[in-house]
Amino acid sequence: MPFRTVWQVFVCGAFECGVGWFRNPNDAFRFSGKDRHVKKHGNGEPLVDSSQDYVLLLGYENQTHTVLRFKRKLDTCDVAYDVPITNDTMRVIYMYHSKEPHGAFYTPGSLPDPAEAFKQARSLFLTQRINQAPLKPDAHLRTMELLNQDVKLPQGDGTLHWCKMFKLNDINRKHHLIRYEPVFDSSTSASYVYHMILHECQGSSPELEIMSRKNGCPCYLADKSILTCNSIVAAWTRGSEGFSFPSQVGYPLESNQARFYLMETHYSLTANEYSRPSKPKAMVDNSGLRLFYTSSLRGQDAGVLSVGMDPNWRHIIPPGQEHVVSEGHCVGECTQRAFPHDGVHIFAVMMRTHQIGRQIKLRQIRHREELLPIAHDRNTDWNYQEYRRLSAPVRVLPGDRLIAECIYDSSARTAITLGGLTTREETCLVLALYYPRQKELTTCHSLPSLPTVINSLGINELVPGSNPVRIASPPELSGMTLETRLISYDWRNNFRSFQYVTRRGSFKPLCWSAKNQPMPGTENLEGFAPNITKSYKLIRSCSFVGSTNVANVFYQNRNRYVTESETAVRVDDGDDDDDDDDIDSNNVIEGAARSKVSRSSVTESMGLSGGPATFRPLGAVPKMFAFLLFIIFLNSFRIAGAATVTRPARDPLIPQ
Repeated sequence: MPFRTVWQVFVCGAFECGVGWFRNPNDAFRFSGKDRHVKKHGNGEPLVDSSQDYVLLLGYENQTHTVLRFKRKLDTCDVAYDVPITNDTMRVIYMYHSKEPHGAFYTPGSLPDPAEAFKQARSLFLTQRINQAPLKPDAHLRTMELLNQDVKLPQGDGTLHWCKMFKLNDINRKHHLIRYEPVFDSSTSASYVYHMILHECQGSSPELEIMSRKNGCPCYLADKSILTCNSIVAAWTRGSEGFSFPSQVGYPLESNQARFYLMETHYSLTANEYSRPSKPKAMVDNSGLRLFYTSSLRGQDAGVLSVGMDPNWRHIIPPGQEHVVSEGHCVGECTQRAFPHDGVHIFAVMMRTHQIGRQIKLRQIRHREELLPIAHDRNTDWNYQEYRRLSAPVRVLPGDRLIAECIYDSSARTAITLGGLTTREETCLVLALYYPRQKELTTCHSLPSLPTVINSLGINELVPGSNPVRIASPPELSGMTLETRLISYDWRNNFRSFQYVTRRGSFKPLCWSAKNQPMPGTENLEGFAPNITKSYKLIRSCSFVGSTNVANVFYQNRNRYVTESETAVRVDDGDDDDDDDDIDSNNVIEGAARSKVSRSSVTESMGLSGGPATFRPLGAVPKMFAFLLFIIFLNSFRIAGAATVTRPARDPLIPQ
């Protein structure tokens, strides 16, 4: 059957589209050259833009793929119908159909009905190239797999945190970890594994030795008092392909320094706005991580610093609110004690919330001045939270304060959401990859103080020693349990006061070392919001000069986490502005999206067959047939009914 292809592009409530197809396999590719849009509340018919901003570079088909390559500026300055493609998480939706346009294809009614097309979706960092760059030839490169052993998957909506200890005996001198990637036991396992975090354990003990000989246990059963495993080595989350360190940086591995490693695996069935997989019968999982390490040492040792809210019930998110702000502080007293005189350089970040998280920002405060945010995502997807590379490392000096700021939308919930480890609970964490590594500070969190929590609920005093906890004053609440107050509180009328108290009240700084102990001198710290007297200025792009849509404002003067094709860390802080006269300098999307999606297709066909994951050439991918194709970029706007971006070779919904 001849191939026929049509594509469209959608950005934040407006389609931007061009149309092209093959009448037969030998026909030249047809492209209308029309940039179109669809009104958010219209009938779905693409309308031709007055400003034409998309340029088709090529189109071709072979036995496995239909390829459309195009470019556009990240910011087209088409205020009416285009939205800039930013560093935010972008939702990409594509659709395909067996029919081609008819008649004058730029006239209304000529295109096939999008409602009848097959849809799939994926979230991407469109301005970032893939994290898994090809490895350079290295005779000293070795691999190892750290795998779980027959972990029984949770049933239904259950969540499981599984901890397994590994002992590494054969790395008897220093190596650098330069890359890691997930290894899935099966496609079912892949839908359950939410994140995998590998921790380095300090020292050696009989308890660690015993744990390393077992298949693992639920993390809550592990004796935390003996676990000195508070340094993160590798962090993988759902949607990620893994991470390759920049060419001058590696994470140090050495059995003489750290022999035991704890892998924490969070199992939770995939659930998102697009699709939900069928619930399988009870089964076990043997997924894990594949590590690539070398004795050819790099110039810098990397470390991971966790910044944010400590997972705890004191992190309260009221129900029925569209904009709830939570802040986790890494206070200056902790960085002052831990960081070297010249500071550390952050080169990548992973920003994490759960289901109702909408925005995450990593703020940097120096003295009383707030610097430009190190990273900011205004459109997070809890099913896609992998490491973002910064275009240039950001230096953090001793005494600087880092703040993980998260914004939640709880408007669809009728009950409060508390901080915790399950996906129904919430989190606000930023994992910062940096160099040079230091072990004095690995976890830098905060937690609202108990006085702040009870004051935010209109409570003056609790009954000492009461169980369940009861309220002593004010008189009108006397005798009520704290739990009842949380459930029955009038959040609608008291939300503003609650938000003010939680953000301006006291909190407990938690500054923990690699040995899972508080840093000396930080045990009794009390923290408050910083008194900022000077801040950065937002520079608006051409699309938003005079715009009142604050959500569309983004930082144009310093793009913190757009990457180049070269993954090396640039230590200098020189001016990296692109040449405005070169149109290609503003078009990294095509390569990023194309490489990311095609790699994902190959990766998923490689590692989900039920056997061990092995590398296969592109030709090993099952044959794929493309018919009508829509490519959609979604930002702050959602479309129901889409699934994932990877399409099967033949789908029963598509006429063959």
